[in-house]
Amino acid sequence: MFEGEFVSLSCEEDDSSAGWTLRRNTTRQQMTQCGVKWGKSAGSSCNISVTLPWDSGVYWCESREGATSNSINITVTGGSVILQSPVLPVMEGDDVTLHCKTKTSNLPADFYKDGSLIRTEPAGHMTIHHVSKSHEGLYKCHISSHGESPPSWITVTEKPTTTSQPAPPSWITVTATAPAPVCVTLPIGYVAPPLVFRLAYHLVVFSPYFISTLIMMSLYRHRTTGYDISMATPLPNQAAEGLAEEYDDIMEVTTEHHF
Repeated sequence: MFEGEFVSLSCEEDDSSAGWTLRRNTTRQQMTQCGVKWGKSAGSSCNISVTLPWDSGVYWCESREGATSNSINITVTGGSVILQSPVLPVMEGDDVTLHCKTKTSNLPADFYKDGSLIRTEPAGHMTIHHVSKSHEGLYKCHISSHGESPPSWITVTEKPTTTSQPAPPSWITVTATAPAPVCVTLPIGYVAPPLVFRLAYHLVVFSPYFISTLIMMSLYRHRTTGYDISMATPLPNQAAEGLAEEYDDIMEVTTEHHF
């Protein structure tokens, strides 16, 4: 800012601003608080009626417990040109506008970064779109016939890449879970068979195996006791009829010779 201007600084927080004190570091004083040899304290605010070049320095808020806020840099110049830039770090992806000003009006200005000319702006202000870490550096401006501004450092902070997950409610507990059951897809309209049908189905399927097992056990028992089991093969109908006729003839002969 220009020499002789008024500035008001305040410490603010969401719930309350009580208990905060403004402090600063300059080339002349270190860790001094507002109201002691500089400024006028008004609660958690501090007013400087007329700024001077030795008011340039780092300013911050400090609580009774020793907690501190972010710090800002204030530069007071006795020259005729200043460069207004953000006093707090800029987030990646944001837009930043720099103003090159005189005490009377805005004029065309040349903007520099780290000593190299960036471009000339006829309106005296330059906007950097979507800043990145590469835009961090020392900036200044120059207005013809008025002079050059003091340099101003711009800090760019990285944008957070991940978001923290909210903490679960206190009533939620974590327990081990059993493996998920296997799902079987059934046709549309499928109705499960009654219990009697399923029981009959299992009897039909497993009965042959059960009967075969009984037969095998019976054969094994007869074989071990000395009986021979012969398997007779059924004869065709004609062969059966022939055997029946021969049996009748034999019975007749036997009857005739019996007195």
